[in-house]
Amino acid sequence: MSDAGDRHLPRPALIESYGDGGFRFGDLSHRGSVLCLPNGIWAIPPTTADAIGEAEIDRVIAAEPSVEYLLIGAGMVPWPVPEPLRARLRQHGIVVESMTTGAAVRTWNLLLVERRRVGAVLIAVD
Repeated sequence: MSDAGDRHLPRPALIESYGDGGFRFGDLSHRGSVLCLPNGIWAIPPTTADAIGEAEIDRVIAAEPSVEYLLIGAGMVPWPVPEPLRARLRQHGIVVESMTTGAAVRTWNLLLVERRRVGAVLIAVD
Protein backbone atom coordinates (compact mmCIF):
# COMPACT_ATOMS: atom_id res chain seq x y z
CA MET A 1 0.00 0.00 0.00
CA SER A 2 2.29 2.78 -1.11
CA ASP A 3 0.29 5.01 -3.45
CA ALA A 4 -2.93 6.98 -3.01
CA GLY A 5 -6.03 6.08 -4.97
CA ASP A 6 -7.59 2.66 -5.16
CA ARG A 7 -4.84 0.84 -3.28
CA HIS A 8 -6.36 -0.43 -0.09
CA LEU A 9 -6.76 -3.19 2.44
CA PRO A 10 -10.29 -4.52 1.77
CA ARG A 11 -11.18 -4.82 5.46
CA PRO A 12 -10.83 -2.73 8.60
CA ALA A 13 -7.80 -3.44 10.79
CA LEU A 14 -6.32 -2.34 14.08
CA ILE A 15 -3.51 0.19 13.71
CA GLU A 16 -0.53 -1.59 15.26
CA SER A 17 1.79 1.42 15.26
CA TYR A 18 2.22 4.89 13.79
CA GLY A 19 5.04 7.38 13.29
CA ASP A 20 8.04 7.75 10.99
CA GLY A 21 5.63 9.09 8.38
CA GLY A 22 3.29 6.11 8.27
CA PHE A 23 1.31 3.29 9.87
CA ARG A 24 1.45 -0.47 10.43
CA PHE A 25 -1.79 -2.47 10.19
CA GLY A 26 -3.01 -5.81 8.88
CA ASP A 27 0.56 -7.15 8.46
CA LEU A 28 1.33 -4.17 6.19
CA SER A 29 3.51 -1.12 6.51
CA HIS A 30 2.28 2.06 4.80
CA ARG A 31 4.05 5.37 4.38
CA GLY A 32 1.68 8.34 4.26
CA SER A 33 -1.81 9.15 5.46
CA VAL A 34 -4.73 6.70 5.49
CA LEU A 35 -8.52 6.65 5.48
CA CYS A 36 -9.92 3.89 7.68
CA LEU A 37 -13.54 2.81 7.16
CA PRO A 38 -15.73 -0.15 8.14
CA ASN A 39 -15.09 -1.65 4.67
CA GLY A 40 -11.34 -1.10 4.37
CA ILE A 41 -8.30 1.13 4.66
CA TRP A 42 -7.16 3.38 1.80
CA ALA A 43 -4.00 5.37 1.13
CA ILE A 44 -4.84 9.07 0.81
CA PRO A 45 -2.74 12.05 -0.33
CA PRO A 46 -3.36 14.70 2.38
CA THR A 47 -0.35 15.52 4.54
CA THR A 48 -2.26 18.01 6.72
CA ALA A 49 -5.84 18.16 7.98
CA ASP A 50 -6.41 21.32 5.91
CA ALA A 51 -5.72 19.23 2.80
CA ILE A 52 -8.54 16.74 3.47
CA GLY A 53 -10.67 17.08 0.36
CA GLU A 54 -13.90 16.09 -1.29
CA ALA A 55 -12.56 12.69 -2.38
CA GLU A 56 -11.91 11.61 1.22
CA ILE A 57 -15.20 13.01 2.55
CA ASP A 58 -17.21 11.51 -0.33
CA ARG A 59 -15.70 8.09 0.43
CA VAL A 60 -16.67 8.46 4.11
CA ILE A 61 -20.25 9.40 3.19
CA ALA A 62 -20.56 6.53 0.70
CA ALA A 63 -19.08 3.86 2.99
CA GLU A 64 -21.03 0.63 3.43
CA PRO A 65 -21.70 -0.11 6.19
CA SER A 66 -22.30 3.55 6.91
CA VAL A 67 -20.08 5.55 9.25
CA GLU A 68 -21.71 7.09 12.32
CA TYR A 69 -18.58 8.60 13.88
CA LEU A 70 -15.58 10.09 11.99
CA LEU A 71 -12.27 10.69 13.72
CA ILE A 72 -9.78 13.09 12.19
CA GLY A 73 -6.24 12.45 13.38
CA ALA A 74 -4.82 15.82 12.40
CA GLY A 75 -1.14 15.26 13.11
CA MET A 76 0.62 16.54 16.21
CA VAL A 77 -2.03 19.13 17.18
CA PRO A 78 -5.84 18.99 17.04
CA TRP A 79 -7.48 20.75 14.11
CA PRO A 80 -10.71 22.74 14.43
CA VAL A 81 -13.19 21.09 12.06
CA PRO A 82 -14.62 23.78 9.76
CA GLU A 83 -18.36 24.28 10.30
CA PRO A 84 -19.25 23.58 6.62
CA LEU A 85 -17.55 20.17 6.85
CA ARG A 86 -19.17 19.43 10.21
CA ALA A 87 -22.61 20.40 8.80
CA ARG A 88 -22.14 18.29 5.65
CA LEU A 89 -21.26 15.21 7.68
CA ARG A 90 -24.12 15.88 10.12
CA GLN A 91 -26.56 15.82 7.16
CA HIS A 92 -25.50 12.21 6.64
CA GLY A 93 -25.79 11.29 10.32
CA ILE A 94 -22.02 11.38 10.91
CA VAL A 95 -20.53 12.97 14.03
CA VAL A 96 -16.97 14.26 13.49
CA GLU A 97 -14.24 14.82 16.06
CA SER A 98 -10.70 16.10 15.51
CA MET A 99 -7.76 15.15 17.71
CA THR A 100 -4.08 14.34 17.40
CA THR A 101 -3.18 11.37 15.21
CA GLY A 102 -2.07 9.37 18.25
CA ALA A 103 -5.37 9.91 20.05
CA ALA A 104 -7.30 9.09 16.87
CA VAL A 105 -5.37 5.83 16.39
CA ARG A 106 -6.14 4.75 19.96
CA THR A 107 -9.81 5.73 19.62
CA TRP A 108 -10.12 3.97 16.22
CA ASN A 109 -8.72 0.77 17.71
CA LEU A 110 -11.05 0.91 20.71
CA LEU A 111 -14.18 1.63 18.66
CA LEU A 112 -13.25 -1.00 16.06
CA VAL A 113 -12.95 -3.66 18.80
CA GLU A 114 -16.39 -2.54 20.04
CA ARG A 115 -17.69 -3.11 16.48
CA ARG A 116 -18.79 0.51 16.12
CA ARG A 117 -19.32 2.03 12.68
CA VAL A 118 -16.34 4.35 12.86
CA GLY A 119 -14.15 5.99 10.26
CA ALA A 120 -10.84 7.77 10.63
CA VAL A 121 -8.78 10.12 8.51
CA LEU A 122 -5.28 9.67 9.90
CA ILE A 123 -2.61 12.16 8.90
CA ALA A 124 0.86 10.59 9.06
CA VAL A 125 3.32 12.00 11.61
CA ASP A 126 7.10 11.69 11.94
